[in-house]
Amino acid sequence: MRENIHPEYREVLFHDTSVDEYFLVRSTLQTDQTKEWTDGNTYPYHPLDVSSASHPFYTGKQKLLDTGGRVERFRKRFGVQSKASAAPEK
Repeated sequence: MRENIHPEYREVLFHDTSVDEYFLVRSTLQTDQTKEWTDGNTYPYHPLDVSSASHPFYTGKQKLLDTGGRVERFRKRFGVQSKASAAPEK
């Protein structure tokens, strides 16, 4: 490997501020902030707005579309009738 061309790969403390969750992950992120973590060591620190701990897709709190309402509006708008009501009465 050539020397002095690769970024420093180190442990960085990420903080998801929306749910107050911390992650210690190896990264090449350059930051000037540092913070002491629970193990007593000081790590480079970077705050986040969204992570897997707060994103709706990963937490299972994703909103689902109201597909039932869409189908009913379609039937109401275009007058789809069932076969039983379309048959002539005797």
